[in-house]
Amino acid sequence: MGGLVPGLSTIAGPIDQLFMVVLILTGIAFFLVEGILIYFLVRYRYREGRKAKFVHGNRRVEILWTVIPGLMLFGLAVFQYDTWTKAKIDFPSEAVSEVIAVSANQFEWKATYAGEDGKLGTEDDIQAPINVLHFPVGRPIIVELQSTDVLHSFFIPVLRVKQDAVPGRPSRVWFQAIAEGEYELACAELCGLGHYRMRGFVTLESQEKFEAWLEEVAARR
Repeated sequence: MGGLVPGLSTIAGPIDQLFMVVLILTGIAFFLVEGILIYFLVRYRYREGRKAKFVHGNRRVEILWTVIPGLMLFGLAVFQYDTWTKAKIDFPSEAVSEVIAVSANQFEWKATYAGEDGKLGTEDDIQAPINVLHFPVGRPIIVELQSTDVLHSFFIPVLRVKQDAVPGRPSRVWFQAIAEGEYELACAELCGLGHYRMRGFVTLESQEKFEAWLEEVAARR
């Protein structure tokens, strides 16, 4: 995509490719439609002595401009199905994944990690500092997402991950990072007056560094 925002997850490449295909098709449609509009504005502009005529329409043209966009949309639906399935439906096994609970509320992110028993929702769970999230690189991450108040959206641009957090309706999203670094977690929904400051700080790191960080956070309890 030209490198404005690097793609650092296994799904980033297919999503970027899909984005470019949609951008090109919609760009062609935009310039075609606007070009025709400009042509008609110039061709049938007001001229002294010319009388307006009522035109009922052209059924053949109407069928064409309905069928062609319909075929384009159907083609995009088929083209994107594999990417959508990989990103939203085919979740990896929890046995090989790091499962993390993330709770959103005005205006902060709270991440909870499993303790020594490897299970969430037990007494040894590890509560990370507010707005701080760490993920190991090279391992599938499953985020159990929920909102405690209003609609939020879990958005990490470099991972091409975006999932709404809906009050009363837990949701899941998964990804696998491929490179280390520090990046931003943003809320991509207007969630109130403090929306602009609902930022989290994401660290992508090796499994060894991730485990060391977890031990450090657990020791503070």
